[in-house]
Amino acid sequence: MQKIELIHGSCAKQKADVIVNAANRWLAQGGGICGVIFAMAGAPELTAACRKHKTPLNDGDAVITPAFNINNAKTIIHAVGPDFGATLAAFDKLELAYYNSLMVMKKNGYHSISFPLISSGIFGGSMPDPAGVSAKSCVKAYEKFTHEYPEYDLHVILCAFSDGEYESAKAACGM
Repeated sequence: MQKIELIHGSCAKQKADVIVNAANRWLAQGGGICGVIFAMAGAPELTAACRKHKTPLNDGDAVITPAFNINNAKTIIHAVGPDFGATLAAFDKLELAYYNSLMVMKKNGYHSISFPLISSGIFGGSMPDPAGVSAKSCVKAYEKFTHEYPEYDLHVILCAFSDGEYESAKAACGM
């Protein structure tokens, strides 16, 4: 079974095999959902696990770490979305961040994944609709993945945290 759904809530609170962190290229604890995930997992443990990866990562890269103290997920995938404040036309890299997360999930034998709207917060820059752009990129990555792996059991939960993000993502994707 393959399924994608949009929900109004935090990706860190969803029950899924994988929670995705909207990571920076250094895999350092940041603000927004990144700060929430580090706090929930245990910042010292997650920081130590992240330091085992060679950084800086490139926009679109995704890497995996344990979930440590997060009881509603088995693991964390850290996806580096582009900073649209610095790189205005990096839409392909945003889609790649979602797609590479799905590939890392598959490579590790997981089937359910909870995404935030990657690059829609501070990395959204001056885009007029970063939540809508991010949601469309997630749907495109999902469609590409399910086309390439039609038999792979997959459940994607795309999470919009604020009311405005939810309405924007819903309008952009028709979900």
